[in-house]
Amino acid sequence: MRECIQRCLECADICQLCVRMQQHNSPFLKEICELCAKICEYCAEECEKHSHDYCKKCAEACRQCAEECRKIAM
Repeated sequence: MRECIQRCLECADICQLCVRMQQHNSPFLKEICELCAKICEYCAEECEKHSHDYCKKCAEACRQCAEECRKIAM
């Protein structure tokens, strides 16, 4: 479970960075969103290993976020 928590914290951090970079119209937004998608998938994979409801919800949210980030990164 410790690994799951660590991945969730990393995911939250990169998601917050993406929001800030969008607000600033950063020229690095696409690259950051590409990395965010990878980290969100990484988090979702770990969360899906657990049967807790909050882990399932987190995995679903991470997959949705990864999808949206990939759209921006294109």
